Amino acid sequence: MSHDDALDKKNLLASFVREYGDDLKRIAYLYTHDLVESEDIVQEVLIKCYTQLDHFRHESSYKTWLIRMTINQCKDFTKRWSVRNIFYRQEIPDRQDLDLTENIYIQKETADEMLLVLAKLPSKYKEVLILYYYEELTMIEISEVLAIKHNTVKSRLLRGRNLLKDKLERSDWNG
Repeated sequence: MSHDDALDKKNLLASFVREYGDDLKRIAYLYTHDLVESEDIVQEVLIKCYTQLDHFRHESSYKTWLIRMTINQCKDFTKRWSVRNIFYRQEIPDRQDLDLTENIYIQKETADEMLLVLAKLPSKYKEVLILYYYEELTMIEISEVLAIKHNTVKSRLLRGRNLLKDKLERSDWNG
């Protein structure tokens, strides 16, 4: 690889970090519920991206490729650390959290409960819900990222929403 090729590769990677870094971190956080782990996962994805960039086949966009790698890395993380999921770990609140008004605190608790319920859904439903609602990908983009048919995305969204609703109702969620 020439010096110019290496520079182009570094510039492309830097643009990925600017354009997609926050999205990738959000996806990783929704899987792990741990900010440090989500940052580590994104870093691992970017390293893989850099080393595999020459093998990118342009069958999808860079964004869908990076999201797919992030999801795979998250799945690997969950497999390696599934024992951690036995116990729910309370995160230490930031100073800012201590200053929240009552309404903001209630909204945060509601969102946290929703994420906990979402995390307990089967992976195939959790994936499409995260990509659709949190990453705002279209159903076509989701089908590309997950390499599944458009109709499969539709049915998983419907089934995932129903499962989420049932689990929230059973947990007496009032949001």
